[in-house]
Amino acid sequence: MSKIDYQSLLDRALKTVVKDALTHAQFNGLADGTHFYITFKTREAGVVLPDFLRIRYPDIMTIVLQYSYNNLHVSDKEFGVQLTFDGRPFFIRVPFSALVEFKDPSVDFMLSFHPKVNPAADNDMELPLDDKPGTVPDPGRVVSLDEFRKNRKQ
Repeated sequence: MSKIDYQSLLDRALKTVVKDALTHAQFNGLADGTHFYITFKTREAGVVLPDFLRIRYPDIMTIVLQYSYNNLHVSDKEFGVQLTFDGRPFFIRVPFSALVEFKDPSVDFMLSFHPKVNPAADNDMELPLDDKPGTVPDPGRVVSLDEFRKNRKQ
């Protein structure tokens, strides 16, 4: 018989609280003073971020939903929202499985999560692929930048 994973059950229940709070904000907006700080793992599967943000925040990122957010969409597994970074709007998507922390400082409310550890990568090119047993990955040709520099000078 297997043990009951209470931490997993608790995380799932608390993520429902986050989903419901975000759904409320999606349909009703946020009351004056209400704002959400949402911290998530940027390398979690399903997270969609512009490349410059993934470089700037390689592990964890916190976003704030208060005044300047648009197009908040919440589903059972994730939420997406348009935020402004460096003066330009970008749409990001965050699965609830990537959540690390959720705060609403206006009412002194905070939830912490314990996301499962997934293989991390330093960049998108190093994310693990679904390898088929018995196959050897082709490393490809390594090209030196010096080859291009020499050709360009000629």
